[in-house]
Amino acid sequence: MKQKLRNSLFILGALVPLLSWAQLAPQIMNIDARQVTSLDGQWKTIVDPFENGYYDYRLNPYDDGYAQDRTYSDRTKLQEYDFETNKTLFVPGDWNTQRPQLYYYEGTVWYRKHFTYDLQPGKRLFLNFGAVNYEAIVWLNGKRLGSHIGGFTAFNFEITNLLKEGVNSLVVKVDNKRRPEGVPTVNADWWNFGGITRPVTLVEVPSTYIRDYYVQLKKNDTNTIEGWVQLDGDSKSQKVLLDIPELKLKKEVETDADGYASFEVKAKPVLWTPEEPKLYTVSLAAQSDKVTDEIGFRTIRTEGTKILLNGKEIFCRGISIHEETAYSSGRAYSKDHARTLLGWAKELGCNFVRLAHYPHNEAMVREAERMGFLVWSEIPVYWTIHWENKDTYRNAEQQLCDMIGRDKNRCNIIIWSIANETPVSEPRQAFLASLAEKARSLDNVRLIGAAMEKSEVEPGVLTVNDPLGKLLDIISFNEYVGWYDGNAEKCDRVNWTFDVQKPVFISEWGGGALYGHHGPKNERFTEEYQEDLYIRHVNMLKRVPGLAGTTPWILKDFRSPRRQVPGIQDDFNRKGVVSDQGQKKKAFFVLKKWYEELKEAYK
Repeated sequence: MKQKLRNSLFILGALVPLLSWAQLAPQIMNIDARQVTSLDGQWKTIVDPFENGYYDYRLNPYDDGYAQDRTYSDRTKLQEYDFETNKTLFVPGDWNTQRPQLYYYEGTVWYRKHFTYDLQPGKRLFLNFGAVNYEAIVWLNGKRLGSHIGGFTAFNFEITNLLKEGVNSLVVKVDNKRRPEGVPTVNADWWNFGGITRPVTLVEVPSTYIRDYYVQLKKNDTNTIEGWVQLDGDSKSQKVLLDIPELKLKKEVETDADGYASFEVKAKPVLWTPEEPKLYTVSLAAQSDKVTDEIGFRTIRTEGTKILLNGKEIFCRGISIHEETAYSSGRAYSKDHARTLLGWAKELGCNFVRLAHYPHNEAMVREAERMGFLVWSEIPVYWTIHWENKDTYRNAEQQLCDMIGRDKNRCNIIIWSIANETPVSEPRQAFLASLAEKARSLDNVRLIGAAMEKSEVEPGVLTVNDPLGKLLDIISFNEYVGWYDGNAEKCDRVNWTFDVQKPVFISEWGGGALYGHHGPKNERFTEEYQEDLYIRHVNMLKRVPGLAGTTPWILKDFRSPRRQVPGIQDDFNRKGVVSDQGQKKKAFFVLKKWYEELKEAYK
């Protein structure tokens, strides 16, 4: 990629001065490859719906509240909080499924963790959060480190000079209240899980370290690996060795005064495919630091109505997935969670997953890469965004930068999605056009998509008539023929037409059913209705011109407070082909059969 990409990912503060990101340190990539100490486990907590620990009684914010973590030992003095005797919550995790009293709670919960750390001279220490939903304000030993807005991206602070001998006190104010100007906004169809939802780690690095890097195939070139490396520290001018032992490839570069160097080398790697998800051990060694990663190489492009992986036409046999655990339906975060969900997708015959509606945890993306799943990754620009609010745009753009920055070396990601089901308007078009332009400036080797919506141009004739489509590489859209649009039999009598020659990708379709609820196939929420809908829908999809992929909605039932039919939904969206308890519905096997046919057809 060009240096423009590196600069965009490197300078966080310039992008979001109004959203309190300026105090954050530039993000360290590939945390698991570093020397890390986990802070996961039980944290002391205080539930604070009135935010007494942050505002005085005149609603003026102050740092002299709960952030100071004072021990309540002198009973002659007034103190109205005490972490030490309060309840705990497990980190990483959401609070909604850990305590019944917090099931619907939206507001502030304070988290506190004590730790000790012996930092050796010449080393630096960073505090890294995988994600906190939605706003986090962080203090160490009573000193405010900074804040972060956005529930699905990582952030870190340097704490090298803030540690003290003995016990250190880390306090985080977590606020998951929905906001009209937020990304996502107040209206969504998934659970607003609150909490420190991904791992928290201390990351120790040398005084000058490899903060970021990029190693991928050059666009449409299977014989050239290109990339760059970015150092951070006082000694930025160093020699850096790129080493891919299996390819017998070594390349030495020298970083400039800003710690940056690019490279381009000839190579003939075995290309990554879903059938053979080949990954290479890649190391970057500076004079002061070394980082190792597993990286695959592939090309992706479109040609007319085809999606070409490594120059060969593919059909994306996909499924949509929310970041929920397989059985407890809390926020997923681990490799084990990912393997269970992706295992069901593998059983379906999928070679593709849509990770909806926000950037999923890094373990999910990496496990998908190892297991051979192509990925659609997206940001939560969802439904009723405030299109004319400049801070809202900065928030969305930052989440886009964070998503691409973290996963730019993951070869299985082939589509960056910039929106889902957003209403057409001129302000929305300008907002999304800027996001599309930003995404292309950061990454010119992947496709840009968005989940648009269909329209019916005349009875029985469906299309997509959205100006956003001109900015995208694929005609990607959601449609619920037979569920929100008529009954299942409508699938038998509709046809599709498109004005442009691009691959057609149907990012959502399907309908709901409660596992074990049986009845006639025209009765909603029965397994028989969902099964019949899938049978008819598959037959309809076979008539869609240029169809290159689908991700039915959805792999498993997931929590949503919008879903309120007693005895049927009970706070769950029931469109999963697998229940929230892991039971496969009849529709699962309909989809599996079709995907088996497609797998044979595209051999």
